[in-house]
Amino acid sequence: MHSVSLNMRDAHPTRVLVAGDGPTRAEFAPGLGMVCCSLTHRGEELLGQRGGLRAYAERGSTMGIPLLHPWANRLAGPRYVAAGREVEFDLGSPMLHLDDTGLPIHGVLARFLPFQVTMHSASVTEAHLTAGLDSDRHPQLSEVFPFRHRLEVHARLSGASLAIRTTLTALDEPVPVSFGYHPYLQLPGVPRERLRIAVPLTTRLRLDERMIPTGDREPGRIEGGELGGRSFDDAFADVSDGTRFTVAGGGRTIAVTFTEGYGFAQLFAPPDQDLICFEPMTAPANALVDGRGLRLLAPGESHTAGFSITIE
Repeated sequence: MHSVSLNMRDAHPTRVLVAGDGPTRAEFAPGLGMVCCSLTHRGEELLGQRGGLRAYAERGSTMGIPLLHPWANRLAGPRYVAAGREVEFDLGSPMLHLDDTGLPIHGVLARFLPFQVTMHSASVTEAHLTAGLDSDRHPQLSEVFPFRHRLEVHARLSGASLAIRTTLTALDEPVPVSFGYHPYLQLPGVPRERLRIAVPLTTRLRLDERMIPTGDREPGRIEGGELGGRSFDDAFADVSDGTRFTVAGGGRTIAVTFTEGYGFAQLFAPPDQDLICFEPMTAPANALVDGRGLRLLAPGESHTAGFSITIE
């Protein structure tokens, strides 16, 4: 029997989805942007914890599987025009996290995205958790994203597979779609150079020195096999539904499948950390600013995007 239970992690309430007799567990912190803060298999943690949930809450130091909203990756600056609105925000806002060059990255900090649990259930084969956020209840969001919307995140654990579906709904005005996720994957006991990867992407976005897309595309195939001394922070387009990425080592494979609604991806493998990220994105970096690849929802329209992580 699968189950859903309450827990606390770093003084933050969480919900834990457990498969059957407990070989796979997924833990979410709804009050912190519905981040998946832990995914364990046979007692071993498969998500990079980095600074932990406390640092994520306080400083925006990402970990686990964070939701990036209202934009994934970077913006070239604090000004953009979207859906007929001109937006300018303060880079000194406590809601924002800046990269090393001073650009706003990964949307607003998780503590400004407090989701409310609306449903949880469990059966012999699955455990479910749904949480939602209404922008009207959090008016501070309008400082950086003044579009009335609702977000809903649904997590389903079935055996050794975790699926996360996110739905953005425009209320009574158009809303741009540019959210994404940043799964930090690790294989315990396997050094980064021994990680074996498969990345079935072929269209790379050219980036400038600030890691902002230039608008140009080029063929870009990532050679599979051991990661070795390679490092990545690369952007890709033309990602089809069903695209499947894998990282393997130590007798275990983690497969990430973009099941629907994510047409862009970032491959991130820093040289100094034993982890890799296959990042699903609904729009490329900086889409709010340059408009490239940006979808607008009509009033009342929704966009649902999903991905899954399966342990093999």
